[in-house]
Amino acid sequence: MVTSESIRIHIENTLSCELVRVEGDDGYHFSAIIVSAEFQGKNMVQQHQLVYRALGKKMEQEIHALSMKTLTPEQWVKNDQS
Repeated sequence: MVTSESIRIHIENTLSCELVRVEGDDGYHFSAIIVSAEFQGKNMVQQHQLVYRALGKKMEQEIHALSMKTLTPEQWVKNDQS
């Protein structure tokens, strides 16, 4: 069964991230906050596609739903100070 921790590790091993937080305890539905410089210059759809690619087959077979908030480090700092 997929866990929040296994998703976090998989994302961190594939994308260069400053922060990855994943929550969810039913094994199918998860939410994540992902901060990565790799998102710079990309729109939200492109950012989410990077995460989906990072998760690969897990998204197709094991994870039923993943809601995510993707931010660049600059957006994270600005968001954190709001």
